[in-house]
This record gives sequence, structure tokens and C-alpha cells, in this order.
Amino acid sequence: MSDTLDPIPPAEAAEMYHHAMRDEHAAATRKSSRHRLQSFVQFCEEKEIENLNNVSGRDLYRYRIWRREGHGEGREPIKLVTLKGQLATLRSFLQFAANIDAVRPSLYEQVTLPTMKHGEDVSDSTLEVDRAIGILEYLEHAEPASREHIILLLLWRTGARTGAIRGLDLRDLDLEGAHPKVKGPAIRFVHRPESGTPLKNQEDGTRWNRISEMTAKYLENYLEYHRHDVTDDHGRKPVITTRYGRPAGNTIRKTLYKITRPCWRGESCPHDRDVAECEATYIDQASKCPSSRSPHDVRSGRVTYYRSEDVPRRVVQDRLNASEDILDRHYDRRTDRKQAQQRSNYLPDL
Repeated sequence: MSDTLDPIPPAEAAEMYHHAMRDEHAAATRKSSRHRLQSFVQFCEEKEIENLNNVSGRDLYRYRIWRREGHGEGREPIKLVTLKGQLATLRSFLQFAANIDAVRPSLYEQVTLPTMKHGEDVSDSTLEVDRAIGILEYLEHAEPASREHIILLLLWRTGARTGAIRGLDLRDLDLEGAHPKVKGPAIRFVHRPESGTPLKNQEDGTRWNRISEMTAKYLENYLEYHRHDVTDDHGRKPVITTRYGRPAGNTIRKTLYKITRPCWRGESCPHDRDVAECEATYIDQASKCPSSRSPHDVRSGRVTYYRSEDVPRRVVQDRLNASEDILDRHYDRRTDRKQAQQRSNYLPDL
């Protein structure tokens, strides 16, 4: 290798990379990057690569095969889209490593990303409109204004990301509709990275979202009867709470997995499973139910609903704080037939 390179263990270089990311990336992005890069560090350990200087293009190819076949985290073959994400992170890491004289400058170019066929890098999972409404109706009767009810209600009615809902403070609620420019009950999503609740699009994500009178009423009841009177580690008063303060993002995700299982609402299992023996009936295993859905699925279901109702694209983009391309690729789940039918409504003399 070149004499200009400084020896460094792969794990140490990875830690430097994660530390450098703090200047430009949100905590969730850094956490995802750390998770993805851990497999490469493990590969180096198994192959006894103690100095990152010595990594070659051949090693990178071997890592690609090693990871694709299920070695590393998870110990089972991974999907092509997952492999692409991990290799993209590795490329970024190697570019950083070149800047600190740990690898030669062009090494990252030898990490080739898999070519994805149309749609392969997009999840087709969603929470259908009828299911979302059915779950909300159940909660309105069985657990009105509970934390579970409010989480799904806000996710569904606003289409917001989990981080935006988690970051809400009491000061962000205008349930009386007092704001002169909003004209009605509303909530405000604010980018607050310095106290642990950044928004995906940072300052551009800060916005007011109107909510219905009924949603405002449920929020009032939640605040009065179910919200814990707590502050978070930064002295802020969160809307969504646990007994200990502001919930972790994973808490909201687990809530969605739990309440979207049909058996949780007393419905029969659509997957022919014996409920008495099904592992997904346990809260920590709820994600293993094929019917369970994530916050991302709620967001995609809401986009599909808006598009099905012909809500103008600009309105959907502004409310959900996402570009048209992102909405089309990752959230709109209308069938081709549905889209064709909607287009025909605007075309005379077909």
C-alpha cells in the first residue's frame, strides 16, 4: 500500500466516521448508518483485517458476497434493496476513510451497487384506508383518547412521520383554533435538533397542520385523562408521553405493530394461525404478524387516500412535507386500474 496511508483498525475508522456525521446528519440517520456499517467491521474481524489500509477491491467483492449470503447481522440472506443500502453506506465510509489517509482515494469506486429493477427498491406494504378507519373506530369505542388512539389518530390524520409526532410539545397544540392564519384547530411540527427531536427535512419541515374539531377533542381528552405530567430530558413538555418522559421512536413503532394485528381487536386470524400458539400475540413479537403495519405504512395509506380523493398534489406535498417524486415512489399505493379510472374522469369523450 501507499506510504502516505496511516494504519488504523477498521472499527476505529468506523467510529471516526460516525462521529463526523454528527455535524450534518440527524440522530436517526446516524443510527441507521452505524447499524449498516457494523457488518463490514464484523467482516474485517472475521477475515483478520486489522488495518484498513490493507483493504483491497477483492476484499470488497468478498464482503458483498459474504453479506448477501446472510453472514453478519441477522445471519440469513438479505434482500437486494438491503444489500444496496449497506453497500451505499460502505461507499460513503470509504470516501471518508480516504480523507483521513486510511485507504487510497479511489477505493470507494470499487464498491459497485446492485442494479434495481423498477419498483424493487420500494416497499409495497401499506395500511389500507378501510383498515385504518376500522382500527380508529375500534379505539374510539374501546380505548378513546388513549395513547394508542392518539398516536394512530395523529399519524393517520396528518400523514406525518413518526419523528414529527414524537417531537410535539404542548406548546405546539392550538386546539382552540386561536392562530390567526390557520383558522381552526392545528398542530405545529418544529425542527428542534438541539433537544433531540429533529425533523426529516430540518427547518423546511417546520409547519402548521390543520386538524379536525373531533381530533382536537380527542387530544383534549387525552391531555386531561391519559397524558403523564412529565418533562423530557431537555425540560420540554411532550404531548405523547410514557411514565418516564418522551417516548423513544421505537415505542411508537411497536404501538403500531400491536394495534394493527387483527387478533388484538378480537378478529379472527386471516393467516390461519392458532392464536393461542402464535408468537406474534406477544407485544415484543407483534411485528411478526403478517398483518402488522409500521408508521411508514400509515403514511403511505394516507397518501393513497389523498390521491384517490384527487387532493391536489401540491396540497399533499405541503401537508406531508415530501417531494412529489418521493410521494410517487414510496407512498402512493393506488393500483394502475385506479389511477387510470381517475385520469378518465378528466378526459372527455373517451
